[in-house]
Amino acid sequence: MSPKNESSGTRGRTGGPFTPARIAILTLAVLALVFIFENTRQVKIRLLIPEVSMPLYLALLAVFVVGLCCGGYFMRRRSGR
Repeated sequence: MSPKNESSGTRGRTGGPFTPARIAILTLAVLALVFIFENTRQVKIRLLIPEVSMPLYLALLAVFVVGLCCGGYFMRRRSGR
């Protein structure tokens, strides 16, 4: 009897440590870190009356989160029809 090669059957399913999705996520994480470290200067933001000073990346992150919330709200309403 020959020994069973168990790793060859599961190796194809898991794809190993570097799948295309993992490489894409790692690349996006590195780009996000580069973006944060490049945009740490303070900017003044005015929303109607108050003026706030904060790092640029935080302001962009806040706008991104607001956009996600608005998009999620409208997608949920559309699927509920």
